[in-house]
Amino acid sequence: QVRLVESGGGSVHSGGSLRLTCAASEGTFRGYCLAWFRLTPGMRREGVAAIDAGGSSTAYYADSVKGRFTISRDNANNILYLDMNSLKPEDTAMYYCAATVWVCTSSIKESNFDVWGQGTQVTVSS
Repeated sequence: QVRLVESGGGSVHSGGSLRLTCAASEGTFRGYCLAWFRLTPGMRREGVAAIDAGGSSTAYYADSVKGRFTISRDNANNILYLDMNSLKPEDTAMYYCAATVWVCTSSIKESNFDVWGQGTQVTVSS
């Protein structure tokens, strides 16, 4: 089973950018739908973006991040990315990458994912 390690979190001002990275410390990303989730200070967990395992790498986004965030994957090096632009204070959260062998859908549900990283904190100040 793949094991996931996130990095790239930090503190930025509103309007800034960050790139999150999720690497496979064990195993491979091949065949997995991969996603980013976030846990807000109010303890609400939200599916942010997902990208499927197929060659087309179809991506899905939460409405709250469409047009600002981009998810991508490098299967050769087993790395998942989340490029976050135009960050807002409401993007402040602990961000987790996750994996599942199930097919990605536009409904990015926590219950569909069974492999999780340890999280990386993103803080956006106004």
